[in-house]
Amino acid sequence: MSKPKTETGAVAVNRRARFDYEIEETFEAGLMLMGSEVKSLREGRANIAESYVSPERGEIWLVNADIPPYGPANRFNHEPRRHRKLLLKRNEIEKLAGAVTRDGRTIIPLRLFFNNRGIAKLQIGLARGKKTVDKRETIKRREWDKQKSRLLKNYG
Repeated sequence: MSKPKTETGAVAVNRRARFDYEIEETFEAGLMLMGSEVKSLREGRANIAESYVSPERGEIWLVNADIPPYGPANRFNHEPRRHRKLLLKRNEIEKLAGAVTRDGRTIIPLRLFFNNRGIAKLQIGLARGKKTVDKRETIKRREWDKQKSRLLKNYG
């Protein structure tokens, strides 16, 4: 049996999000989860890389996040890719929904983690898609930083 993850710390990180999108603002949202989902998350099993956040019917939903079934939960298990409601304040929901409809922004899940009280939280970001030119610039900057650190290590 594998060792369970610690109570605090990231369970899943969307590493591709900061490369594909320019994050303008971040929010911390609670998740409405079933018991078997929480136990599966405590084992460190989740994937938010292919998921997205969608405002629907005046609420914010996490769509297509994969939380695999918890083995001992048996017949009381959950659907792995079901829609999960995000818990935000009303003004945050209105701000996010307005930005998506008016400005054409996207809401991206960035990190799924347990806070210091042991409650599952999702960090989401209001983002604008990067163009390929911006991506090339990001790659150039990253390569230069690597080269610079090598130079400083050898000659500095």
